[in-house]
Amino acid sequence: MNTTNEMNQKFCQCCGMPMGDTDKLYGTNADGSKNEDYCHYCFQKGAFTFQGTMEEMIEICVPNMAAANPDLDEDQARKIMREWFPTLKRWK
Repeated sequence: MNTTNEMNQKFCQCCGMPMGDTDKLYGTNADGSKNEDYCHYCFQKGAFTFQGTMEEMIEICVPNMAAANPDLDEDQARKIMREWFPTLKRWK
């Protein structure tokens, strides 16, 4: 297990998506510069693209997390996100 990589892994601070090792998935600030905190699905041109609640965001993300992690069913994914999302910048 490569703990260094896992510890340095960036996650979107809104949806929790892994951002990878490049800035390809980064959102954009109002001036067009890259935003390291949020992915391009959640943050564009300095504004959040999603205006719902944390619970609504979790429900959108559950199928994606379950699909990306075959060991998890949707209920397990939902439980993990309900514990983790309150620690993300957008939802603190």
